[in-house]
Amino acid sequence: MNKNDNKYANKIANAFLKNKIISPLPTRYTKKLSNAQNFRKLCESKINKPIIGFKAAGTGIPVLKKLKEKEPFYATVYKHNVLNNKKSVRINKFTMGIELEVCYLIKKTFFNLNQKVTKNNIRKFITHIAPCIEVVGYRQKKKGIKSLGDLCSDFGANVKFVVGLKKKYKNQNVKNLKTNISNKKINQSVDGNTNTVYIDPLNSLRFVLSKLKKDKIKFNKNFYVFTGSSVGVVPILGKGIYNAKIDKIGSVSTKII
Repeated sequence: MNKNDNKYANKIANAFLKNKIISPLPTRYTKKLSNAQNFRKLCESKINKPIIGFKAAGTGIPVLKKLKEKEPFYATVYKHNVLNNKKSVRINKFTMGIELEVCYLIKKTFFNLNQKVTKNNIRKFITHIAPCIEVVGYRQKKKGIKSLGDLCSDFGANVKFVVGLKKKYKNQNVKNLKTNISNKKINQSVDGNTNTVYIDPLNSLRFVLSKLKKDKIKFNKNFYVFTGSSVGVVPILGKGIYNAKIDKIGSVSTKII
């Protein structure tokens, strides 16, 4: 790590906290995912705000293939960026789009697990499941995605999450569920499916939890894991209310302003 790393980390952290837009980061932080991961951790170390959970990103298999990546990545999610159902989200011209995801609430006792993380042994740590909308975008004057590092180096490109009604987790099947997000006012509607999320959302959850364990992350509260989009990145074609639904899981909406 050198002075420049700190300089750029401070710049993007400041933009994240104050909702500002800065010039694009040098490509040494964005081109390779491993470098972007290290830079993300440095940036996150500068944020003194409560953490509420973690997100998976780059979970679409076609996206991974296109960008020649072997796996997704995860990033920290802060409490001030998670809103209740129907709350409004303000966008700007560097907002990339809107996503629809499955999220889980996980017991803090997960961090006591002393074995390999598997889809089977994480179920007992899940307390609730919910649909959520994520608005994604940069805090930089840039558009498009050339690499997963573009997203990873900018706080996982998270703008806001809006969480729908949480249901108690009862081993709900999350494979192959139809999803839809729409804005009736502008006649925009996009269908999706949970099977596009790194095989399925439970597998995406396993991925995030195994990375937290590998990175020796410890957390003293129950926390959210957001598993990645079931509809890709949907362009926000107009302001107004976006309604979203995941079969058997529930509905969630947000007003884009």
